[in-house]
Amino acid sequence: MTDFRETRTSQHETGRTQRVATFKATQLIWLFLGIIESIIALRFIFRLIGVYAENNFASFIYGLSNFFVAPFLSLTGAPSAGNMVFEFSSLLAMAIYLLIAWGIERIIYVIFYRPRGPVVVRQTIVENHSNQQSTPGLQQTTRTQTPTGTQQTTVSEQKHTSPPGSI
Repeated sequence: MTDFRETRTSQHETGRTQRVATFKATQLIWLFLGIIESIIALRFIFRLIGVYAENNFASFIYGLSNFFVAPFLSLTGAPSAGNMVFEFSSLLAMAIYLLIAWGIERIIYVIFYRPRGPVVVRQTIVENHSNQQSTPGLQQTTRTQTPTGTQQTTVSEQKHTSPPGSI
């Protein structure tokens, strides 16, 4: 006597791929914002502690961040003492870029996000029972259940086969 039972379950949810794409797009926005904010924050700290602009790394950061801070440089003054500069324009740029990124992220979320839809679960159960004393053959029962809300569909089929070599 041989018994065998296999259960296969699969799920399908409508709108899942669009929800994942929306999530990835918003995560990319936050990633780019984090990179920009980090560059500007390094610039602010370097200017605050008086890092020499002739240093290769400092000149790279200043050159890279200048693109993002340039629109805000003439808005406020920058108090300084020696080489040290407290650059309000860098802090202002960080705040404005944060607001812009948040606004873009919200717009993408509102336009493209889809709420969770119904989840369709399909479960297939295959049972094989072979009783060699009573009947030579194999009985296979397959049940498929697809619940959507309160509905369930069950399909059963039985196959009888004869072992090889029997008449």
